[in-house]
Amino acid sequence: MAGPMTRGVLFVHSAPRALCPHIEWAAGNVVGGRVAFDWTEQPAGPSFFRAEHSWQGEPGTGARLASALRGWAHLRYEITEEASRGVDGSRWSHTPELGIFHAATDVHGNVVVPEDRIRAALEHSADPVRLRTELDLALGQAWDDELEPFRYAGAGAPVRWLHRVG
Repeated sequence: MAGPMTRGVLFVHSAPRALCPHIEWAAGNVVGGRVAFDWTEQPAGPSFFRAEHSWQGEPGTGARLASALRGWAHLRYEITEEASRGVDGSRWSHTPELGIFHAATDVHGNVVVPEDRIRAALEHSADPVRLRTELDLALGQAWDDELEPFRYAGAGAPVRWLHRVG
């Protein structure tokens, strides 16, 4: 691959066993090679499995992964893409109930809310509940709330180190 490169992680928080090989196939098609995930049981959801896959590719790979997995029943996932030269970082979150959420991220992984979105929320400053609702939507709070038990349940999952120091 020539040109700028970036990297990221696909976190499959929960998937039915029957869907696991299809997820690997879809991810492999996007990243340009065969991939094999280390699937483990997802304690937060009976009969679900979880996996993480670190990837490297051209900017936009995260968006292509999100598109490849979008809308699959019973699938919860997140995809991160680090910022690269001239391209912001991104995070995609998906749940069966909420669908997909996308946000630009800074170098620390924090969601960056565009100024127009903040201005639109401030239009409701006289109504604190509505203001909070608008800001929660801009930050993807509902997706974080739904995914948090699945993230936490993966705390003991196998870890792969991406870089060596020294």
